[in-house]
Formats: sequence, C-alpha cells, structure tokens
Amino acid sequence: MPDKKKQGDKTEESRRFINEKIVKQPLSRRELLRRGAYLAAAAVIFGGVAAVTFAVSKPVAERYLVKETQRETMPVTIPKDDPEPTTQPTVAATSTTQETKPMEEMVREALKNYSFTIEDVNALYDGVRMVAQKADKSIVTVHSVKNQTDWFDNPVESSGLFAGAVIASANGEFLILTPEAAVESADSIRVVFSDGTEVDGTIKQMDTRSGMAVVSILQSALGKTLLDSIQPIELGNSYSVRQGDMVIAIGAPAGVVHSTNYGFVTYVAKNVQITDGLTRVIYADMKGSPAMGTFLINTSGQIVGWVTDLYKNENNSDMTAALAISDFKSILERLSNGQTFPYLGIKGQEVTAVMNEAGIPLGIYVSEVNADSPVYNSGIQNGDIIVRIGEETIVTMKDLETVLETLNTGDTVNVKVLRSGREGYTEIEYQVTIGAR
Repeated sequence: MPDKKKQGDKTEESRRFINEKIVKQPLSRRELLRRGAYLAAAAVIFGGVAAVTFAVSKPVAERYLVKETQRETMPVTIPKDDPEPTTQPTVAATSTTQETKPMEEMVREALKNYSFTIEDVNALYDGVRMVAQKADKSIVTVHSVKNQTDWFDNPVESSGLFAGAVIASANGEFLILTPEAAVESADSIRVVFSDGTEVDGTIKQMDTRSGMAVVSILQSALGKTLLDSIQPIELGNSYSVRQGDMVIAIGAPAGVVHSTNYGFVTYVAKNVQITDGLTRVIYADMKGSPAMGTFLINTSGQIVGWVTDLYKNENNSDMTAALAISDFKSILERLSNGQTFPYLGIKGQEVTAVMNEAGIPLGIYVSEVNADSPVYNSGIQNGDIIVRIGEETIVTMKDLETVLETLNTGDTVNVKVLRSGREGYTEIEYQVTIGAR
C-alpha cells in the first residue's frame, strides 16, 4: 500500500510539472513580418493625421492666441513733432548767407541763359510722378455698407466709396486713415486694394471733431505679393511746410479713388482755433475732395495734411484747405489703439501780454463753448478764463493740450476759471466729466 501511494504521488507531481511547462507556440517568420507591416502602416497613418491636424490648427492658434497677445503688449506709437524747429545762432546764419550768396547768383545766371525743353519739363515731373505712384499703392477704397429697407420692407444694401491711406503696420494689422463719414453709421466695412483684393475691415476708432477715423484689416487676409507691395505712408512734419512748397494730393482729389493732383502751398495759416487746441491750415492751389478723402503729401512722400471743408476759402473754389497732420498725431495715436481722445468742448486763445496789461488774467480765454459739450454741461461760459485743470496751471494752449493727453474719457477733473463781473474777476471751480471727441 505505501508503495502504491508513493507511485500515485509521483504520477500526480509529474502531471503538475507537465501542465506548468506548456508554452504558446512561437510565431513564425511570416507572422512576424505581417505584424511588423501592420505596425509600420499604423505609424504612418497616425503620423499623417497628426501632421494634418497641426497644419490646420496652427493658423487658428496663431490668429486667436499669438496675435491677440501681441495686440495687448505692442501699442501703436506715433512720435510727436516740435512746432518750433531748432534755429542756428545768428553768427552762423549770417556766415552761411554770405557763403551761399555767390552760388545763388551763379545759379540765377545759369538759369537765365539756359533754354528749357519739353524733355527737361518731363524729367522734372517724372520724379514727382514716381512719388505719387508709390504712395498710391498704399491707397485703398473703403466701402461703407449700410443695411436698410425700402417702402415695402425689402432689404436694401447701400454702399459709400471713400479713399483711405495705410499709415501703419502693427500687430498683424494694417491701419488705415479715412474720413469719419466712411464709418459713421456703417453696418460693415469692406476694404479694396489696388489689385482688386477685397477684405473685411474693422473700425478702430473715429474722431467726429477732426472728421477722421482709423480702420484696421488683418494682414493674414492678403496674398504675399500684395502684402510685400504695401508700404505704410509715413506721417511727415507739417510744421516744416512752407509757402511755395510743392505738394501732391492723393486719395480721391478728383472725386475718384486713386486719382492724384499737384499744386503748391499758397499760404499756411497758423494758430487757427479748433476744438480744445490750435492748428495750422495749409492752403494749396488745387482741388481736393474732402468728402471722399484727400491727403496731401510732400515731395518725400510723407503725409503732411488731409483736406477738409471746415476752413475752405469761400472766395476761391479752386483752393484746397488741409489740416496739418502734426497737430493731430496725439489724437491719431489714440485712435490707432482703439481709444477715444479726451474732449472738453471749447475754442479759445491764450491771453497775450497786451491783453494782460489791459487787466485780463493769464490763462485760456474761452471764445466759444460747443453745445452739449462737457464744459457746457458743467456751466463754463464764453468769456471765462481757464487757469487750472486738476493740479496743473494753464497759461498757454500747449498747457491745455498737454493736460488733455494725460486724461481719459470718463475722468472727472476740477476746472478753475476766472469770470469777469462788476467787481472784477471771480474765481469759480467746476467739476467736468471728460467726454469723447
């Protein structure tokens, strides 16, 4: 019996040993090759899908993530111009005049004895024509689209055509200066370039007082060839414009976008009163269309003004009046960043030394208050003299403009004025809530 039991135990152990050692049959070479092919094919398919997904999602991510960050961190800046150019010492100026006088006489004598031909005239104008043609590449047509209904409630779409000038490139956008009428009450904006490319435009901001607006378009909406050909037109220094200078009208001087005209500056009016400041008005002996948008450029291709009908010469319809660009660069900078410019609503002049000797205190004499403006609603009247805004003393119009540049729409400031009465001037302080132009 014990022997049988031992034999049974051995048999059972052998069975367990055999069961534990059973393994799966190894793969054949063909099976290995087949599975390897499947794995390689799957890798190719998934890699292709990943590449396509990345290519499709990259532009979207750049548009909504990268560019949005750039817009927040890279504000548009427009350098200001010095209204009074630095003058050389008197001795140096006298010396220069003495040195150049013989040369002037030589040139005058040479011109007197030289006979100009038509080829000479064409050569002189070729350079000016090239300046105009280069600037015209950065002129666009701004379509102002308005959705209306007729008498029978049928939808009607009306469109106005205006000229616009590309003045800056920032944060993946082109910024376009155009008349304020182009965007006023517009339901949508379309911008057309010289090659026929049409894209959607966005209203950055507008200034009803100066009659200008800034529209932006995405550079990504333009083809590479067109993108490379567009160079923003530089904003020039209009303080350097002098009587007799040659200027070129671009935009729509003939009432048609992409028309041009040539002329000379006949007069520059200085210290012209405008809302909350002073400006220069440039008069030129040529026609321009303020309604459709006309810009004056100098012979270097820089914008020095834009045509307006606010100060046109009533006695000469062929004369064009343009507001000097240098006096509006602070406003343009705000508009280009989508911000409104602070607004008080006065026209005034500095109290001169002669006026001060006559008993009028120093400050800004208010000659006109715009109806429904912030100062009008606060109680300031014609004849008041503004002497302080906030903590800043106001003596000149430059003081007033400098303070305005530090304020924002919606700010409330104390404005101190002197008002003339029977017993002399009385000091009155008003709280003024800054508006938007």
